Amino acid sequence: MEKRQNAQSLGEVIQQYIKKSGIQPKIDEAEVRKRWEDIVGKMISKHTTDMYLKNKKLYVRFDSAALKQEMSYAKSTLLDNINRNIGHIVADEVIFI
Repeated sequence: MEKRQNAQSLGEVIQQYIKKSGIQPKIDEAEVRKRWEDIVGKMISKHTTDMYLKNKKLYVRFDSAALKQEMSYAKSTLLDNINRNIGHIVADEVIFI
């Protein structure tokens, strides 16, 4: 069997599809949700009630105003931890709601 010159790996084809389809943000959101406890720790994860990713902004809701205030001081560190953990920039801002 002869290999074609323009042959792409299945992984490359899938990545192109993901890019063109616009589903990457949903995949990124699912990854952040899946890894959230590893990123922020068990205690903060336990008090996280909602989160979603929209337009490269990660919106996070906590069940505690004190925790929300405390986390606001660590926004840039949290953002760095999220992006590093996922392996690429999924968000350029974290907003606590």
